Amino acid sequence: MKLIFDKLSNDMSKCATRMYSTSFSLGIRFLSKDIQQPIYNIYGFVRLADEIVDSFHDYEKEELLKEFRKDTELAIERRISLNPILNSFQETVHQYNITPDLIACFLNSMEMDLDKSTYNQDDYEQYILGSAEVVGLMCLKVFLKGDETEYQRLKPEAMSLGSAFQKINFLRDLQADYKELDRSYFPNVDMTRFDDKTKKEIEKDIEIDFKKGLNGIKKLPKSARFGTYMAYIYYYKLFSKIKNAKADIILNERVRISNKRKFMLMFSSLMRHKLNWI
Repeated sequence: MKLIFDKLSNDMSKCATRMYSTSFSLGIRFLSKDIQQPIYNIYGFVRLADEIVDSFHDYEKEELLKEFRKDTELAIERRISLNPILNSFQETVHQYNITPDLIACFLNSMEMDLDKSTYNQDDYEQYILGSAEVVGLMCLKVFLKGDETEYQRLKPEAMSLGSAFQKINFLRDLQADYKELDRSYFPNVDMTRFDDKTKKEIEKDIEIDFKKGLNGIKKLPKSARFGTYMAYIYYYKLFSKIKNAKADIILNERVRISNKRKFMLMFSSLMRHKLNWI
């Protein structure tokens, strides 16, 4: 029965989310129950594409990504896929009218990771648009359940929040990106001379995105507000930890928030939410 396969597909997306991201999974758990699964489905899709370009070094990544793009298009066209994660994603695409341009923009950014090692300003902005901002817009489609007027109103702030998260990921993963994958996302930055002054300039840019993103969170419906705020709190705490670290530390090790600290943040954020401080 297809109902069983649909459940399997949803379970696979949920499992992928929980295996790859403790922090994102925590945020999803505080969304309204009816929108949790669609967000798992979006994350599962995003994670699969990201895994191809970041991990499958012994395989033909370009061919795999081309096949993944084609499989995604077919899944959406046919409304079914034998790939469980794509099957759950296409369901969410149709239910919440996630438009083809958002999906294509995301996959275009994944393609950039195949052959780009340094980014100019235009490349950098294009990559962040596809890898993070449009993912935020996919989630916003779910949060607003088809309200196009609200979607257009909150779109800029959702993009800013996605941008802030991605730029923090760049700083957190600087060591792996530069030393293991030979990538440098920040434009006009000589990684051989990455210093505290350069780091501070990047952090100023992130602060602007964070401020806009928080304004958008406050305007979300209650069903989505706290879960998104949880993700914001986690990333802002990670950002604070990165700001307090020297540039050479960032360049040589991955800054982390422990699971214990994540749960403490969750508890304090829940108290703020209950007291209506968000």
